[in-house]
Amino acid sequence: MSEIREFTVGFIGLGNMGAPMARRLLDWPGGLVVCDTRAEAVVPFTEGGAVRAISAAEVAERCAVVSVAVLDDAQVRAVVAGPNGLLQTAKPGTVIAVHSTIADATAVRLAAECAEVGVEFVDAPISGGAPAAQRGALAVMVGGTETAFAAVREPFFRFGSLIVHAGPVGAGTRMKLARNLMHFVAFTAAAEAQRLAESAGLDITELGKVVRHSDSHTGGPGSIMLRDSTAPVAADDFWFPILSHVRNLGEKDLALALDLGRRLGVDLPLAQQSLHRLGDDLGVGPGDIAKERQ
Repeated sequence: MSEIREFTVGFIGLGNMGAPMARRLLDWPGGLVVCDTRAEAVVPFTEGGAVRAISAAEVAERCAVVSVAVLDDAQVRAVVAGPNGLLQTAKPGTVIAVHSTIADATAVRLAAECAEVGVEFVDAPISGGAPAAQRGALAVMVGGTETAFAAVREPFFRFGSLIVHAGPVGAGTRMKLARNLMHFVAFTAAAEAQRLAESAGLDITELGKVVRHSDSHTGGPGSIMLRDSTAPVAADDFWFPILSHVRNLGEKDLALALDLGRRLGVDLPLAQQSLHRLGDDLGVGPGDIAKERQ
């Protein structure tokens, strides 16, 4: 057993996300300490060999790395810096990792408070949902120092299959917010697509099957997120003909969808905006169809 694996890990917050994440740590070699305000949430973990702590402060007394998966900024602040919080007892060198999606400014402020007593703080939001947590397949976006990242990397690989060091404190949260921006804008686009399909007399549950099936092969929107810059693409760049092809296909299909929407009396504002922005957003400029419809 390697030395780095012998420290005790704590987990605070055993809700819909925290519970499956913590469950993946039950056989952690250094032991697991759990804490939740609901006694019934702790029982499956103590039955599985974990130790129960009655407060965040008690978790910090026992653990070198502590994961926090609570609801919001206020709960995170209470757990970390409250009267019975982690900073009351955390030893220098302890790493506090917050998996909750909070404001990046909150992460930066808490990191400064932790640093005053020699404690490392990382913001480590997650993506993939409870099913990925159960499989150990979450993506974890870590903001923090190299030292802190090295400390959390191995335990994080128990519940995550992709661990990204996004940068300094706050960077993990900023990456999660960018990822979720795309996620929820896509939900709005999905609703717009369903309205068009429904107005055309189609079964929108079958449309959903098609979307999930094709995205599982193409990668969905993430399939274009391969460049290291959003700057315009030079004409002699490797990506120019590829992204120009994507633009041309996209403009054609968006224009056809908009024409169908007009015939059916369905307003498609996202499609309209996308038609005019697609080329510029891909970095290759508008194509002929977008220019014609300006």
